[in-house]
Amino acid sequence: MSARDWKELPNRYMLREQDRHGGIPAVEEMPEPLPLVDISRLPAADEAAKLRVALENWGLFLATKHGIETSLLDALLDGGRDFFHQLPQMKQEFIMQTGGSQDHPIDWSERVRLTIEPEDERDMSRWPDYPHYFRDVMQEYVCKSKKIRDQVVRAIARLLELEEDHFVSMFTDRAITFAVVNYYPPCPAPDGVFGFRPHSDGRVITILLADKAIGGLQVCKDGRWYNVPTKPGCLLIFVGDSLEIMSNGAFKAAFHRVVTNPVIERVSLALFFGVGADTVLEPAPTLLDDARPAKYRKMRAKEYAQGILEHFRRFERMIETMKI
Repeated sequence: MSARDWKELPNRYMLREQDRHGGIPAVEEMPEPLPLVDISRLPAADEAAKLRVALENWGLFLATKHGIETSLLDALLDGGRDFFHQLPQMKQEFIMQTGGSQDHPIDWSERVRLTIEPEDERDMSRWPDYPHYFRDVMQEYVCKSKKIRDQVVRAIARLLELEEDHFVSMFTDRAITFAVVNYYPPCPAPDGVFGFRPHSDGRVITILLADKAIGGLQVCKDGRWYNVPTKPGCLLIFVGDSLEIMSNGAFKAAFHRVVTNPVIERVSLALFFGVGADTVLEPAPTLLDDARPAKYRKMRAKEYAQGILEHFRRFERMIETMKI
């Protein structure tokens, strides 16, 4: 039985007090609008300034004029929703475990993870083939999102006064890219669970296509939780741990979570762009000097990713162990 079929909350989903991170409900709405960055104008000084404000204050921003048609975005969300509406036996082989362990609760959600790159590790038999168009629209979306990725990380490199292709050059044919389709069914006791527990993403950046019908994403700043607004046709782009480390903390990874709703379901699609498994995560050398020492120790990306999983299950953050 999937989470959407429960009328009462099973114990394995219920949060313990020590896992609540300040309670489920958001403290308040954002004190100022989340910056809306026009991707098509990103080299312009005014757009770069908005990007800097967003990354320094929130670790994420809303992207508009990104070049992906609304019809494609709608097809992705509709396809994800149709997939999760299938009978459990039709979808179970594709669904990943939603966090938790013997000692920690499970998130109130279902997820499908799709390996995209390296290309020789992509197994299309692990991609849902229902609805019939889903694989095609996903591959088209990935192709277009990579262009957004490159535009964004080039702009970030310029903000840091690095070579423009400093981060783009790390997206080699061994770089890791994967997608996660998330489904948050209505929850009979939303104050007692997390749809997705508090965490930061481990890769360089995340591009999130959020449900346009309902919110649920929240971000933490200065110990307070804020609702993240949704805007039809826009994408949310997050700083990940890898970029926080490589920028020597100039831009912090967004610490975020997802809460559930008692009556309305929610679907989202997250696309994660990382470096290759053998790449060493470390602050960019040109950002360091006597006045700016390294704030993070070095670690191979593969080992960092392994550490993220273990810390995630315990409601902890791997990046905290990297700080010097």
